[in-house]
Amino acid sequence: MINKITIIGVGLIGGSLARALKSNNLANIVFGYGRDQNRLEASSKEGIIDQYSTDLKIAVDGADIVVIATPVGSFESLLHDLKPLITQHMIVTDVGSTKSSIANSAKHILDEMLSNFIPAHPIAGKEKSGFEASDASLFLNKKVIITPLDTNLPESINTIKKMWEDVGANVDFMSSESHDELLGMTSHLPHMLAFSLVNYLVSQNPSASIYAAGGFKDFSRIASGDAVMWSDICLNNKAQIIKHIKNYQKTLDSLVSSIDNENKNELEAFFVNAKKTRDSWIG
Repeated sequence: MINKITIIGVGLIGGSLARALKSNNLANIVFGYGRDQNRLEASSKEGIIDQYSTDLKIAVDGADIVVIATPVGSFESLLHDLKPLITQHMIVTDVGSTKSSIANSAKHILDEMLSNFIPAHPIAGKEKSGFEASDASLFLNKKVIITPLDTNLPESINTIKKMWEDVGANVDFMSSESHDELLGMTSHLPHMLAFSLVNYLVSQNPSASIYAAGGFKDFSRIASGDAVMWSDICLNNKAQIIKHIKNYQKTLDSLVSSIDNENKNELEAFFVNAKKTRDSWIG
């Protein structure tokens, strides 16, 4: 059992990890750090964390693992603050949705402590945010991608791998570049489309949502995601998101052409291919 795990940012993901660690008895102390004393106190009263502090030095003192679970835009500042507090046997990891920018920041900031930082990303979440939405079962049978750095020690990587497996996740490994390319398509692009769709609807007819059917509600659900988090993701995976939006626009242009030319065969092939593909994913 790990003695102490500190979670920086007790929100949806950080809070869910804390709950999962505690429910599976994986750590003696799950310690929470944040800037808002009242929210930390509230999460402690709900039993999400064991102890908490708004003082980073106190929070990470004696920690075996430190998990950064804040928006990726905060990482540079946090890494600067963490650097003098990292001990030889401390492992620092994260749950950020982009990996290349985080790896670059770590390489620039951590210097000789770089080997202690192991980037990771659990592919799990909800449209709601905050510890109030946290769930101990959030990671069950979900993917966690670890993107190791060249300097990481195998035993440290295995420690983070085991932590995620012990809370029910399935761990994969890939480069940070491959991660950002893949998530740019499968997560970041769909969120951009959902946000855009809702804004388009409002701009065209503010009262149209009254008549929105289940399909619209299902598709637009993820537009309820946290604005700060998604702004940070856009800026930290800028190239991939822009690339995939532009490529998606080409698909829409092709669809417009098929409709405009009343090409029923092209339209049916377009819909059949999409249906077969999705059915194979969820079959």
